[in-house]
Amino acid sequence: MGHSVIIIGSGLAGYAVARELRRLTVDQPVILLSADHAGFYSKPMLSNALTTGKTPESIINSDAEKMAAQLNITIRSNTHVTGIDKANRSILLANQEQLLYSKLVLAIGADQVRLPFQGSGADKILTVNDVDDYRHFRDVLIDKKKVAIIGAGLIGCEFANDLASAGYQVDVIDIAAQPLGRLLPPEAGAYLKKKLEAVGVVFHLDAKTQCVEQTDDRLCLVLASGEKITADIVLSSVGLTPRIKMAQEAGLSVNRGIVVDQMLQSSDEYIYALGDCAEVCGKVLPFVMPITHAARALAATLAGNPTAVKYPAMPVLVKTPACPTIVSPPEAGSAGKWQVEQDEDGVKALFLDDSGGLLGFALLGKATQEKNDLVAKLPSVLD
Repeated sequence: MGHSVIIIGSGLAGYAVARELRRLTVDQPVILLSADHAGFYSKPMLSNALTTGKTPESIINSDAEKMAAQLNITIRSNTHVTGIDKANRSILLANQEQLLYSKLVLAIGADQVRLPFQGSGADKILTVNDVDDYRHFRDVLIDKKKVAIIGAGLIGCEFANDLASAGYQVDVIDIAAQPLGRLLPPEAGAYLKKKLEAVGVVFHLDAKTQCVEQTDDRLCLVLASGEKITADIVLSSVGLTPRIKMAQEAGLSVNRGIVVDQMLQSSDEYIYALGDCAEVCGKVLPFVMPITHAARALAATLAGNPTAVKYPAMPVLVKTPACPTIVSPPEAGSAGKWQVEQDEDGVKALFLDDSGGLLGFALLGKATQEKNDLVAKLPSVLD
């Protein structure tokens, strides 16, 4: 047996490919490196943990020791990779140790986008990108009442619903004219807004945050309109940016993410990438289902059976219990238009091409019951 397969990253992508690889081969040495504690948990659970009664501790399903035993792999937690030497197929660690690999898998995730706000309170703005961030957020929430969320996208709306349902006063600020502006037609956005307002969320839309000032122990968001919003906590949730620096410094091709082909292979034949850090055939898909499909395909390839990843239609469940929502947005730039039906119980929005073919949908409220029928009619995301 040669050198180990090395996986950098202990998020869903890293553990998924390790688990799938172990199902296919019992003796392939695998080393998983993690910059943190390497505990296994589901990151999507963070945005609705309050109402599901989850604590930061209970969100972690297994610690590194249990995962290593369960998967029969070596896990090195709190290990920082400082560089990749493609020529020698090795990586360099912060302690100057060098590890050789047979194949290297980059599953290094994405960072929260941090907007460059001005003001004395700008450095008090929180983001939640992992369970450690969430633990800090929950600690700061103690004895607080009012939270302002910058960003009315998917995660921002999920946190808004969770916090409002748990009794917090929640303001949501976004430059868009509606929540989930990139995923929903206007009618569906208005419906979601109405349902979240019903549980106490206050929206400030078409609104740009100019600066964040601190006064005593409170923060004040000053909008471009001059409106001021005070809060105990400001949470920023304006999107993710793939982590590409390590790959870029190694001379791998990068664009929005680490560029890989349908085999999940980077511009180096021994290095692969998947998950939030990867740009697969031009697509950056920061959701769970693409990770599941990519992990299965990559594990097969690593086990000696070259397998291209294929993405079927992959609808996304938005965790807003106040307004059950499932979206399968059309590919960016698709020609077509939304056809919307709505009543008090929900919204059914279909994105159709010129010949009436279904390219995407948004289902809210009772219309979510039609998901399975519609998914069967959607084209694949990647054949």
